[in-house]
Amino acid sequence: MRRFTWVIALVLSFSLVLAGCGKKDSGSVVKDLDSMVNKLQSYQGSGRMVLHTGQEPQEYQVEVWYQNPHYYRISLTNAKKDITQIVLRNDDGVFVLTPHLNKSFRFQSDWPENQGQVYLYQSLVQSILMDNDRHFTSDDKAYIFDVLANYQNGSLARQKIWLDKKSYAPQHVEVSDSNANVMVIVDFNQFEFGKKFDKDSFDMQRNMTSWNVTNMPTAAATAPVGSADNGAAADAGKGASGSKEAAAGSSKTPATVTTGSAAGSANGAQTGSGTANGSGTTGTKAGTASGTAGASGTTGAGATGTAAGAAGDAGKQKTEQQFGVIEPGYLPSGVKKQDMSEIKLGEEKAVMLRYSGQFNFTLVESRPDSQTMSALPGDIVDLGYTLAVVTGDEKKTLTWTYDGVEFRLSTADLTQTEMIKVAQSIQDQSGK
Repeated sequence: MRRFTWVIALVLSFSLVLAGCGKKDSGSVVKDLDSMVNKLQSYQGSGRMVLHTGQEPQEYQVEVWYQNPHYYRISLTNAKKDITQIVLRNDDGVFVLTPHLNKSFRFQSDWPENQGQVYLYQSLVQSILMDNDRHFTSDDKAYIFDVLANYQNGSLARQKIWLDKKSYAPQHVEVSDSNANVMVIVDFNQFEFGKKFDKDSFDMQRNMTSWNVTNMPTAAATAPVGSADNGAAADAGKGASGSKEAAAGSSKTPATVTTGSAAGSANGAQTGSGTANGSGTTGTKAGTASGTAGASGTTGAGATGTAAGAAGDAGKQKTEQQFGVIEPGYLPSGVKKQDMSEIKLGEEKAVMLRYSGQFNFTLVESRPDSQTMSALPGDIVDLGYTLAVVTGDEKKTLTWTYDGVEFRLSTADLTQTEMIKVAQSIQDQSGK
C-alpha cells in the first residue's frame, strides 16, 4: 500500500512539472522576442487598421513587407475611397508614393528606426522590450502585453499587443489615449516570417507602375500561408509582390493604370497605351485622349484610353470646378486666419492661407499633375488618415496629399506636434 502511494505521488509530481513547462512567464517570452527580432530576416503581413481619431472611424487595408537589413514596403489603402499610398525604403532612400496621382517623394532618412509604426513588427517588439513596467497576460491562443506607446502622436499613451503563442506573430493591436479610449486598432489576418520576395519587390519604379498590389504575387505565393505556426489564416497571394513579367513591364511597357492629375483619367472600354513623355494616349480603335491630364510625364506610367476619344480634358475641368479651399478644423490657441490668396506653383494654380498670432504658418493647397521630389532630407509623419513628409530645420514644411489635393504647411515657430494636429484636422473638412 505504501509503495502504491509513492507511485501515485511521483506520477502527480511529474504531471505538475510537465504542466509547468508548458507555461511561459513574461520574462521568458520577452527573452524569446529579443532573440527573434535580432535574427529577423523577412516577413509579410496584412490586415485591417481602424482609426478613431476623427469624427467618423476610418478603415484602411494594411500590407507590410520587410527584408533584412533595411528594405520595407508598407501599403495603406483607404477601403472606402480606394486610394493607396506606399512607403518604400531601399538602397536609394525612403519614398512616399501616391501611384494613382503618379506622385512620389524621395528623401534620405533612417526611417523607421527613428520612429515607431503600429503595423511594423519591430516597433511592436521594441515597445515590449523597452517597457520594464509591462503588463503580461495570456489566453488560449495569445500572449498579451500592455505597454507604453512610443509614437509621434503624443496623445497615444498605451497599447495592448496580442502575439500568437506558437510563432509570436502579431494578431491584434489596440492603441489608447491617456483616457483609455481606443484610438487605433490593427487586426492582422495574415503574417508570415521568412517570406521570399522578388528581387525588385522594393523597387520604386515597379511599385509606381504596378501599384494594384492584388496583382503582384511574390515568388513564394503559390501556396496558402497562415497556419497556427504563424498566427494567420489568409492566402499568401493577396498583396504580395509581382511576377517577373510584371516587373519587366515597369521598364519596357506602360502599365495599365491611369496616372497623372487626379481628374485626368480617361477610362473606357478599349485599352490604349500611354506615351512615355505623357503627351497623350492612343486608343485601340479610334480617337485620342488629349491634354496633359490623360497621362503623366514619368517613364513607364501609361494611361487607359477610350474608343470615344478626348475625355481627359473634360475630367480635369470637372475636378477644377470641384476643388474648393479646405480650411483646418483645428488652430492652436492664439492663432487666427489672416488672409487667403491665389498663387502659382510653377504652372499650377494654388491657394495660400496665412495664419498669424501666437504662432505663424501658411497652408498651400493645390491639385498638381505628376511630380517627383527627390534628395530631400526629411522624415515620414503618420497623420493617421494619410502619410506626410516633414522637411527643413529652422523652417519646417509638412507635405501630404489627400483626396487629390496636395497640402503644404510651412512654419518657423509651430511645433511639430501642433503641425500634426492642424494637418489631422483637415480630414473631416470639406472644400468651401
